Amino acid sequence: MHFNTNLSNKILGWYDNNKRNLPWRVSKKSKKKLYYRLLSEFMLQQTQVKTVIPYFDRFTKKYKTLKDLSKSSEKEILKLWEGLGYYRRARNLLKCSKLLVKNYNFKLPKTINEIKQLPGIGEYTGNALLGLVHDQPTIAIDGNVKRIFSRLLNKEVKKVNFEKIILLNKSKLFKTNRNSDFVEGIMEFGALVCKPKNPNCVSCCLKKTCKYFKSSNKIKASKKKMVKKKDYNIFCYINKSKQIALTKKNQLGFLKNFNLPRIEETNCFVDTKNWKFLKKYKNSISNLELNINLYYKFSDKIPSSYNWYSLENNKEFVPSFTKKVFRQVSTLF
Repeated sequence: MHFNTNLSNKILGWYDNNKRNLPWRVSKKSKKKLYYRLLSEFMLQQTQVKTVIPYFDRFTKKYKTLKDLSKSSEKEILKLWEGLGYYRRARNLLKCSKLLVKNYNFKLPKTINEIKQLPGIGEYTGNALLGLVHDQPTIAIDGNVKRIFSRLLNKEVKKVNFEKIILLNKSKLFKTNRNSDFVEGIMEFGALVCKPKNPNCVSCCLKKTCKYFKSSNKIKASKKKMVKKKDYNIFCYINKSKQIALTKKNQLGFLKNFNLPRIEETNCFVDTKNWKFLKKYKNSISNLELNINLYYKFSDKIPSSYNWYSLENNKEFVPSFTKKVFRQVSTLF
């Protein structure tokens, strides 16, 4: 399908009048632009804007510049990131900042291939940064953008070749000196107008050319996320000093190398006779729904790979998963 320049003009017009006031949206000439965009794009991966804002504010208050961030440690970054989830992003952000300072003189590379060589940056984030930082004619194809184009065509997402559409319409979509605004504007439009559920079709500035709006047989723009269910037993060593024993030596792929209590899948035989049952509860991580049986025992002796952590005044980073265990076990005191 071919579009005309009205598409980008209408998106930009809508964006000028309706864009949200977000803390990472600074002037194109601001010295903070690269740092703020890099930080926000890492945080926004698989996370909603309203969740990201307080974390972004805390980071920029502690680390004023990209250089300040690059001098931090993984331990400090993870503690500040605590609760935001997908912690690999935090580690990659730190690695990325160090490389930009050391190898690129505080500048973002100017080609998509070079940008994608940086830790934690793939096709989507690379294109977002290329457009937002360098004002290049590109679109970051996220779920919002896919939904807009699939609805304009009234086709299922899986049947649309988004890269081909953008290539065919490149001269018309980017016939503007506001490429960075268009990159952000089209994503914003998908988030606020062309929403997954209950899109604002009546007030949409694209409805005259939208086949979804005109059709009596509207396609479904999104699919339900497949959720996997797993059952786990968690075994907690605790002591009278209100401490819990945690280890990084675990086999859980979704929480690898993090401080956790002993965790076993329920399909593995584990003798529970020396443990006291505390409660059952649920926890969700990404597309995993976990059914947990929580056991405990008071003990001063723990395996050599474990260390004691305070249930109340822990200054070390622990993931939200472990913090939920803390809350359950704290009811024993």
